Amino acid sequence: MATVVRTQQGDTLDRICLRHYGRTQDVTETALEANPGLAELGPILPIGTPITLPDAPAQVSAGIAAQQPVSLWD
Repeated sequence: MATVVRTQQGDTLDRICLRHYGRTQDVTETALEANPGLAELGPILPIGTPITLPDAPAQVSAGIAAQQPVSLWD
């Protein structure tokens, strides 16, 4: 079931998704699709903007388990 949240000062869609879903991968695009016209408001959203957050799609983990973390200082 979708949830509606209101933006706080300095919020971006990525930050809202991280706060609500605990991740941004595969959910930011879904949230953007559920909120037509949101991208036109700019990267930092106006305070109090209602954002509809649909149910999170299942996290794809098949390729993630096989990947090794990369360190920039190896």
